[in-house]
Amino acid sequence: MNIIVCVKRVPFTQEVDLVIDESGKDVEKDMLAYVINEWDHYAIEEAVLLKEKLGGVVTAITIGVEDDEEVLRKCLAMGADKAIRIDPGDHDLDSFVISKILAEVIKGLEYDLIMTGVQADDDNNSMVGIMLAEHLGLPHAAVVNGLEPQGGEATIKVELEGGMDEISKIRLPALLSIQTGINEPRYVSIMGLRKARQKELDVVSVDELGLSGDDLLRWTVIEAAFLPPETEGAEIIAGDPATVAEKILGIISEKGGGR
Repeated sequence: MNIIVCVKRVPFTQEVDLVIDESGKDVEKDMLAYVINEWDHYAIEEAVLLKEKLGGVVTAITIGVEDDEEVLRKCLAMGADKAIRIDPGDHDLDSFVISKILAEVIKGLEYDLIMTGVQADDDNNSMVGIMLAEHLGLPHAAVVNGLEPQGGEATIKVELEGGMDEISKIRLPALLSIQTGINEPRYVSIMGLRKARQKELDVVSVDELGLSGDDLLRWTVIEAAFLPPETEGAEIIAGDPATVAEKILGIISEKGGGR
């Protein structure tokens, strides 16, 4: 089974204080560490597990500059066979443009399955995977946390709201956006990363793809970025149920709610 996995290098922001940059449309990233996107980490692990079970080739793809090859090397160390970096040049990308670029590269490759993460940890748009499937004319499913290919189809488990799952079948080739928790990504050693440097990594420029100006035109524009306002925190209401209920009703009334 030949599998393509789309991955992204994202800033690690969980333990730092973010600062809005001078443009007012993004955060300052100079001092941030970068890692593979969490959802993509699970996707590449699932692809390698399937390759180990069924055979085939796993290809990791990212759009980015030379520094972004770091995540491709990690994918190769985890067990991917090939890697492709698409150099965006000076083009300004949004989710639509990214999906068009990926589709243009992927349509020339052999694959039975394409995987993406459900979303990216930096923008949380959750759009690229599904738009990529539409560009390629593929069946697709999102928030997949279980997968069992068999013949020309796969049985998938999709996470729904309220703690429910849906089990269904999808025809292959298909695109699946992978949810965290579908597996346990393997640890990659320093030696594994060194060996990964010997594996194939191709670089393709967006300008070589023959995309039109409309294909590379953003559909979304960020007007401003801002940090959430600080609040006073939670108020603990003590007392018996009747007293607590009365206080809650009073707060709701003060906030403009009806009694």
